[in-house]
Amino acid sequence: MALIIKDTCTNCDMCEPECPNDAISFGDEIYEINPQLCTECVGFYEEPTCVKVCPINNCIIVDPDNIETEDELLGKFAEIHSDLL
Repeated sequence: MALIIKDTCTNCDMCEPECPNDAISFGDEIYEINPQLCTECVGFYEEPTCVKVCPINNCIIVDPDNIETEDELLGKFAEIHSDLL
């Protein structure tokens, strides 16, 4: 499952530098998460670091349009970070 940043984002800049996949970037108005790069930190951490550091409750949620299993997320992690394996 990729994550999505809701419009309650205050652009605090906390999430972008924490993403190990460089999936977060500034969009037209708020930060956005690229679903092709988001692994919910599977392969790196127990929980998504962007959610952990976000000061706004429930601002970063599961993207209902990009539901993936943990195995799919691990596969995406392996593709993105083949240099680490």
